[in-house]
Amino acid sequence: MLKALTLMAPLALLAACGPSNEARYLISAAPGEKVANLRSRTIEVRLVSLPSYAAASEIVAEGDGGALFALGGAQWADDPARGMTAALARGLNQRTGAAAAMEPWPLNTGPDVRLDVRVDQAYARADGVFALTGQFAVSSPEGTVREFVKPFDILAPVNGTGPAAAADALSRALAELARQVSQAM
Repeated sequence: MLKALTLMAPLALLAACGPSNEARYLISAAPGEKVANLRSRTIEVRLVSLPSYAAASEIVAEGDGGALFALGGAQWADDPARGMTAALARGLNQRTGAAAAMEPWPLNTGPDVRLDVRVDQAYARADGVFALTGQFAVSSPEGTVREFVKPFDILAPVNGTGPAAAADALSRALAELARQVSQAM
C-alpha cells in the first residue's frame, strides 16, 4: 500500500501542474498614423516602469469605493512591463519608420535616442475609462536630439466589461502614448 501511494504522489503533483483554465490577454498597441519629420532613426525603448499592481500578472480594475480588484481568472499573456515595452516599440516602428527596439539595444551602433517610460497609473476605472498616466523621458547618448521629460495623462474608453475590454482599452492607450512620444520627438 505504501509503495502504491509513493508511486501515485508524483502523478498527483503532475496533475496539479497541468494547464490552467485562466484566460490570458495580449498587450498590444493599436495601429496609428505615421508621423513625419522625426529626427531620430533609431530608438531604444527601455523597460517600462510600472506600479506593483500593474506589474502583476493579474488584470485589475477599479471597484466600488476605489479599490482595485483582479478580474476573476484573467491574466496578461506576458509580463506587463515587457509587454508594454514591446507594444511601444512596435507602435513607434509603425508610426515613425525609425528602428525602435526594446533594451538591450541589439545593434553595434548605439541608438539615436532612448525612451524611458514611467507609469504612475494603469487600470480600468469604475467610470468606464482606462487611465494610463506617468511621464516619459527622451535622452540622446550622442547628443543628436534635444533631451526632455514630459508627462502624459491618457484616458481611453473601456468599451464593455471584463478583461477583454480592459485589454482593448490598454491597447488604445498605448497607441496614444506612442503617438504622443513620436510627436514630441
